[in-house]
Amino acid sequence: MPDILISNEGPVRKIRMNRPEKKNALTLAMYEAMAASIEDAGQSDGVKCLIIAGAPDVFCAGNDLKDFVTMAGSGELAAPIVRFLHALARCGKPLVAAVSGAAVGVGTTMLLHCDQVIASDNAVLLTPFVSLGLVPEGGSSLIAPRLMGHARAFSLLVMGKPLSAEQARDAGIVNAVVPAAELDARALVTANEIAALPTESVVEARRLMRGSVEEIVARIDEEVEAFKTRLASPEAQKALAAFLTKKR
Repeated sequence: MPDILISNEGPVRKIRMNRPEKKNALTLAMYEAMAASIEDAGQSDGVKCLIIAGAPDVFCAGNDLKDFVTMAGSGELAAPIVRFLHALARCGKPLVAAVSGAAVGVGTTMLLHCDQVIASDNAVLLTPFVSLGLVPEGGSSLIAPRLMGHARAFSLLVMGKPLSAEQARDAGIVNAVVPAAELDARALVTANEIAALPTESVVEARRLMRGSVEEIVARIDEEVEAFKTRLASPEAQKALAAFLTKKR
């Protein structure tokens, strides 16, 4: 079965991460598949809203760290990752996320691009970038402080403090917290509610609310350059090696 499942249910496109045996850690191929689906949805008149979802017990464990180790050796951040981040930022269609279990690293930062985030009561958001010798990505260094204030964003992005579903709701990242068994249904209802609204008005209102897409893309690119520098640093290589050894 593919690691990314893509389906259309009427006007709603579902993009589901489907690598549960690895806690939905994202490979480069998964980034490519998600980016392509988001880009395609932007060109499809039939798609009015997108849902990004994970497995019942885990949303996304972040990037596959083995890829990070490989990239650390090359000094580059792989193109599929950057393509996905740009696709999120440039997506003109509304995005809904259905989050259950752990949302780690990019599993959290991708939520900042979503218009509605529905979380199960067992969801936990965590961004351990700095503890791995890295920096936040996905435009999160720009969006998170605006959304939740500098102090709470610093706790999340720099100190790596986790947020429960309720705390994430209080911080403005999550819209609703529901029992895990109701998550997918609630996300689909929400997406259909959005899809039923006048399409052009939704797109234009969303554009106005989000502000400059180019500013977000520019911050993503700035973060990418800092991320590449950090990946090649002795500090990051030591932290990544220690983490992988611990996992074994």
